Amino acid sequence: MTQTHARRPDGISTLTPYLTVRDAPAAISFYQRAFGAQEQQRIPGPDGRLLHARLRVGDSVLMMTEEFPEFGGKSPAALGGSPVSLHLYFDDVDAAWQRAVAAGCEVTMPLADTFWGDRFGALCDPFGHQWSLASHVRDMTTEEIIAAAAELDFSAGCGAKE
Repeated sequence: MTQTHARRPDGISTLTPYLTVRDAPAAISFYQRAFGAQEQQRIPGPDGRLLHARLRVGDSVLMMTEEFPEFGGKSPAALGGSPVSLHLYFDDVDAAWQRAVAAGCEVTMPLADTFWGDRFGALCDPFGHQWSLASHVRDMTTEEIIAAAAELDFSAGCGAKE
């Protein structure tokens, strides 16, 4: 049998995050306010819960579904958190940061210039998902990053030795 269609839908990358949330309509609205997401698709289930949504954030796609615990689909709220972080690059991370915090994200690591060449900070959204926001501010070799990392002092949290 000859394939006549693409193996991946147009505009979808090889790796696409797929989030499970409680109250998907509220999450869609939040991601629009916090990260400038644009809704591309919304498919409701027969019971009214969201089966699938597709959002565009910058040049990437983010998919999501409502919690379906009866099928094993649990949100970070049901699991007590998430070990996964979604990383976003912005041309102006300071403006993106202010928008995300104003929309309701909780700061977990303050926005700062980092030893690896990015201006970077970490947030948690109201749905329990972790996000890191960054702008690349300088190019560094792997060797330079390793040398800078060796100077870190974790005894006082994030930061470099004085």
